[in-house]
Amino acid sequence: MSLYDSVRDLPLLVERYALDGLQQVVRPEFTRKTTVVRLVGGGEEGHGEDVTYDGELHDAQQARGPVLPLQGDWTLHSFSQHLATLPLFEEEPERHAYLDYRRWAFESAALDLALRQAGRSLGDAVGRRAQPVTFVASGGLGEPPSTARLRGFLDLYPGLRFKLDARPEWTDAIFDELRELGCVDSIDLKGQYSGTTVDNPADPDLYRRVIEAFPKAWLEDPALTPETEALLEPVADRVTWDAIIHSVADIEALRWPPTTVNVKPSRFGSVERLFAAYEHCEAHGIAAYGGGQFELGVGRGQIQLLASLFHPGTPNDVAPGGYNATEPAPGLPTSPLEVTATPTGFRLGS
Repeated sequence: MSLYDSVRDLPLLVERYALDGLQQVVRPEFTRKTTVVRLVGGGEEGHGEDVTYDGELHDAQQARGPVLPLQGDWTLHSFSQHLATLPLFEEEPERHAYLDYRRWAFESAALDLALRQAGRSLGDAVGRRAQPVTFVASGGLGEPPSTARLRGFLDLYPGLRFKLDARPEWTDAIFDELRELGCVDSIDLKGQYSGTTVDNPADPDLYRRVIEAFPKAWLEDPALTPETEALLEPVADRVTWDAIIHSVADIEALRWPPTTVNVKPSRFGSVERLFAAYEHCEAHGIAAYGGGQFELGVGRGQIQLLASLFHPGTPNDVAPGGYNATEPAPGLPTSPLEVTATPTGFRLGS
């Protein structure tokens, strides 16, 4: 029996659904918005979170309200097949990945609701027990780049590890400080993004400096050109991928057989594709680690729960939300993170 077979035939009754907007001011010029999807049926609610990055698309969805024809008696699989036929946006979004992000919100809510209606937890359904999750804190070093924020976190949490977004603006002094701190597990080169605010074109000089400065760190999402491939070939076992991974086929098509990949649930869109990726990685000896999308609500706990069930000991980019703060604060949970799932459903809580 496949992993997906453990949940695909769960009965699912949907009577109605609702949409709740969340937002957080990150910087004066950027307010992060997400939408919580609440599927209701049989006296239970299932929750998921739409992590689309365009705030106007969240506003539009919430203004339209619950117009999709989701009511009915389904299985988890038939509901997923139905979702695939529906226009989740009024018009095709500019970024194709948003289709997966929004679908994942409804799929994860459906999984939560089906499990609650069945009186089962996700761990029970897939035959796994939640384990403490190793996590890293992620982000950049600002403009101009500075290690001050990292040092502030390390003063409070000396064992904290980081996944950092490398930029050409990093000076020799920055590299020296990071080597001295010895806290870097992963470097995100952001070379697989196009048309976003985080695009980072191929820079052979930056890649060379990163490879040399962090000889044990993972190298995520490099841009591949003849110049960068020549640098990366000798360290291909440290190259890992995120933005282009949406399916098993994407893993199989990678330039080098991966040692590890970022299995980010929202990028897969459906439970079926996500579970297929977990199985593929396990079958081929590929380590997986989780990644977040600046979730503001239930979605953060869901990716932490998935990490605890499928890849608890890897450098999961699923740190509690407090690690996204501009100013470090005391009292945050530390790694490894103790994960307690609800008795039924697909959520964290007691």
